[in-house]
Amino acid sequence: MARRLLTPLPRMYSMTAIRPEFTATVLVADDQPDVLEALRWLLTGEGYEPEFVSSTTAVMERLRERPFDLLLMDLNYTRDTTSGREGLDLIPQVRAHDPSMPIVVMTGWGSVDTAVEAMRRGARSFVQKPWEDVTLLEILQREIDEARATKRRDARQLREFEDARMIQRGLLPTTLPTTEGLDIASSWQPANGVGGDCFDALPFSSGAIGLSIADVAGKGVPAALLMSNLQAAVRAFAQDGASPASVCASVNRLLCRNMASGRFVTFCYARIDVQAQRLTYANAGHNPPLLVRANGAIEQLAPGGTVLGVFPESAYEQGEFALGGGDRLVFYTDGITEGRNRDGDEYGEERLAEAAHRHRASDATTMLAAMLKEVEAFNGGAYEDDATLIVAAL
Repeated sequence: MARRLLTPLPRMYSMTAIRPEFTATVLVADDQPDVLEALRWLLTGEGYEPEFVSSTTAVMERLRERPFDLLLMDLNYTRDTTSGREGLDLIPQVRAHDPSMPIVVMTGWGSVDTAVEAMRRGARSFVQKPWEDVTLLEILQREIDEARATKRRDARQLREFEDARMIQRGLLPTTLPTTEGLDIASSWQPANGVGGDCFDALPFSSGAIGLSIADVAGKGVPAALLMSNLQAAVRAFAQDGASPASVCASVNRLLCRNMASGRFVTFCYARIDVQAQRLTYANAGHNPPLLVRANGAIEQLAPGGTVLGVFPESAYEQGEFALGGGDRLVFYTDGITEGRNRDGDEYGEERLAEAAHRHRASDATTMLAAMLKEVEAFNGGAYEDDATLIVAAL
């Protein structure tokens, strides 16, 4: 946001239009009694509710007691009456306490350098002493109006964001289908409330289950909108008799007609037929899911085609594996493997495979919880990207 350097205007204006539309509380900080008294008469007479303190310590004490619409503060206090250092040091403390409250600074020793430094630290406007009443009132009212408008906008956006999160969560399966000999558990963690990770589990009349996982490039509401479009397409094309390769191709053609430029989707679709003990899959550029054998061997469902939404005529290879009792399937998005620890190291696919290997004897729910515990012990529980993890246990 651009910062403003404001100095007293040489002309006089009527102050009747500067009165606040709603009562506003202003905390005033200055160590000069005559200044505080002048501001008391001015602000009270113009409909404000001012409170006054005379030290930087008192500013923080008063702010902890109650909220204010604006802080009007001097930069110079008793320790140093020329450099403004006390006031400059106070600004980031106030900003940390209340990031949305506007700060207007004033000093009789004002300079461009001091103003720039004050703005850099978080002040919104600057006025020099001696001030003109009309100028000061205009500054206060403008900053209060802008701050209130921002709060209203932020509150509205927060409500809309929460609505989007609830809608997106409602689109994902709340319970996963089960069939004899197959148990599935899942975890979905959006990085910013809503996101682009998508998964689904589709039961078929034959007893087979279609399992999909996807990651839409990007974050937030745009990615969530693409995710809902993708999910509808998968449910339309992933019929019982459809091969995973044909599902990828059909979804890709549809997305290519609707995808915004620069967007794409990584996607993997697997058909698990427990009765036939067969896994069939197609992977469109997604992180390779893991097939963890009961004996500890690990195989990957490697990509056999490019990402979705870029090339409408893309073809996708199809892979098959024989399944056996005790096998485990682990599907994940890069929010799991790209999580970082304090040293900046990524969790990585190797650590994920090792965790899957360690917990392969557990049921799906227990294995999922144990793997997530290890992931979060590594990344401190902070996901930088949307993170999805699915475990299917035979």
